[in-house]
Amino acid sequence: MARVLVTRLLPAGGTDPLTAAGHDVVQRTEDVPYGHEELVSLASGVDGIVCLLTDRIDEEVLAAGASAGLRVVANVAVGYDNIDVAAAHRLGVAVCNTPGVLDETTADLAFLLVLAASRLASDAEHDLRHDAWPGWGVTQYLGRDVHGATLGLVGYGRIGRAVARRAAGFGMQVLHHTRRPTEMPGYVAELERLLAEADVVSLHVPLTPATRHLIGARELTLMGPDAVLVNTARGPVVDEEALAEALHAGTIFAAGLDVFEREPDVHPRLLCAPRTVLLPHIGSASRATRTQMARVASQGACDVLAGRSPANLVTP
Repeated sequence: MARVLVTRLLPAGGTDPLTAAGHDVVQRTEDVPYGHEELVSLASGVDGIVCLLTDRIDEEVLAAGASAGLRVVANVAVGYDNIDVAAAHRLGVAVCNTPGVLDETTADLAFLLVLAASRLASDAEHDLRHDAWPGWGVTQYLGRDVHGATLGLVGYGRIGRAVARRAAGFGMQVLHHTRRPTEMPGYVAELERLLAEADVVSLHVPLTPATRHLIGARELTLMGPDAVLVNTARGPVVDEEALAEALHAGTIFAAGLDVFEREPDVHPRLLCAPRTVLLPHIGSASRATRTQMARVASQGACDVLAGRSPANLVTP
């Protein structure tokens, strides 16, 4: 029997693979995150860690754990920029994640943002709830049509392709840009061209040094005053200061965001920006999906502890 630290309370049933395998699950009874020093201390007393994107599993945590037998870190997420994967590899600690589980749910949310931002849904609802709607008017809340528009996907992995399938139902023309040619219809080699041609740009890239602030002031200017930006990838992919300025200045038409640079903090100028839909990182937030993510991560930890290769092994 191994000891596995679960850093936060997971949806009911999420740790079932761990308990079924007879492992001792170490976790708090309340949903309170561990501080970094607590993680360093706890890592030295467990064989595995099941963590969230909000947990910083850096070299200090990994080294403390590896010196005492830590064998696996399983992230309840697709992304893993919260984990020093290179250090884990060097220290002999396996890292696994949960790709594929949340694709459709996150794509639903991305398309919700496409619709809500394009049709100015948040501005209209705000006025309605705050007694600022004077009654129907022919020139009120004039958004942008989604049907027949051009959707530009930056990144074309599982989630990006799932968004493309939804766009087809709205008769949208779909373009996509990736670092390497996909040899698929709609591929655009230059990001600048995609930004200039798309009516709606949706981001689906991982957070890496190359994608940090991938969308900044210059890119927003290329999009133009009728364009809509949607981000369900990672917050730092977008320069929030530049985006806030673009929205206030009318450089772009609208934005829909589910992720932010410094979560849970949101840039104050974004909070008061016009034509903006802001959601608190709920892309995968359905009961079924979050439960399955937890189970997949727990199973990954079980596989490593049993001497098996996990299905979703992350390598540097």
